[in-house]
Amino acid sequence: VQLQASGGGVVQAGGSVTLSCDVSGLNNWDIGWFRQAPGKEREGVSGITSTGDKTYYADSVKGRFTISWDNVKNTVHLQMDALKPEDTAVYYCAADTDRSRLRSGLGEYWGQGTLVTVSS
Repeated sequence: VQLQASGGGVVQAGGSVTLSCDVSGLNNWDIGWFRQAPGKEREGVSGITSTGDKTYYADSVKGRFTISWDNVKNTVHLQMDALKPEDTAVYYCAADTDRSRLRSGLGEYWGQGTLVTVSS
């Protein structure tokens, strides 16, 4: 199984971008978004349960990012608004059936990453 992350690009500070994670082939898996900035460790950004009933966000993105399911396309979106230069990173999506593992950054399946660059 290979997750497909897409939607990255260059955006000005204050702008918006939506990332997508195609999770076709997986059913009933929780999905998380992570990011890794140059020279920094990977960190969790947001996650959503397989049913969409619960979501979580890192403090640094609360109020600016929104995670959601597109059940028709079996895709998870990460809407990123009010972007800041410090949001610049490679963003990865991951899947796991164990919510604790996922929140710990130990997802069973990972996407290839998509780069978001926020210019000041």
